[in-house]
Amino acid sequence: METVTSVREMKARSRAWRKQGLSVGLVPTMGFLHRGHGSLVERSVAENARTAVSVFVNPAQFGPGEDLDAYPRDPGRDAAYLKSLGANVLFMPAPSEMYPPGFATFVEAPELGRRLCGSSRPGHFRGVCTVVLKLLNAASPDRAYFGLKDAQQFFVLRRMARDLDLDASLVPCETVREEDGLAMSSRNSYLTPAERAAAPLLRKALAGAEGYLKGGGRDAARACGIVKETLASEPLFELDYAEAVSTSDLVPLSVIDRETLVAAAVRLGRARLIDNVIFDPSPSGPARKRRGGA
Repeated sequence: METVTSVREMKARSRAWRKQGLSVGLVPTMGFLHRGHGSLVERSVAENARTAVSVFVNPAQFGPGEDLDAYPRDPGRDAAYLKSLGANVLFMPAPSEMYPPGFATFVEAPELGRRLCGSSRPGHFRGVCTVVLKLLNAASPDRAYFGLKDAQQFFVLRRMARDLDLDASLVPCETVREEDGLAMSSRNSYLTPAERAAAPLLRKALAGAEGYLKGGGRDAARACGIVKETLASEPLFELDYAEAVSTSDLVPLSVIDRETLVAAAVRLGRARLIDNVIFDPSPSGPARKRRGGA
């Protein structure tokens, strides 16, 4: 596996692969890799002749007072892990490489990016869209892989790709979980033992809402109420939101009559945890087309 640090180098590697007729996969990450990231890399390796993985803690998606400086990093371990998975290139640019002096252009999907996580993290998805577009331009992949734990992120990026006529296919991948159901996240490392013991309740709350929907319930307020009631039983949780929205435009629903994202975010000590289920009630498909859980 080769490590490259400049956009120019990454573009050169991609051009060389394409001249050989090789397909290219990209897995964008912020590093401190875990098995969830690993599953994305493994899928890319299986579906493409070459795989590039970016490790870049993107300052543009962190707001004032957020954990940019404290975000966990371990580039040596990340490189060894990616090599073991069969990645071909580790793209690890510096912030000054991605945002050189005078950088002034940003990309956003304002309506989708202001909802759910965007309501408490203004500007977050502008930073996400901008860096992902830059990474796609650098690697020119046929496919780029994203975990559905960050379902809103995927739907925002999918809209960006559609609206801007991007060539890469954005591939959604199932959330990978710990044995007790907690969605894997680099930020789980922030949790104290007591917080870690409480954390799986987020998954349990969403599973309760999913059970209601699979049982025939269609009232969005009731589905969200199940989530809120369950989370309220744990005093360590501070609820950010629990909402049911359409996956096409992230507009809140009153009746669940289309593919729906039921998502929640909580603060637990230093960590902000997110999770979701995706439910499709249409008779032409399964009751659950896919979900944020494995």
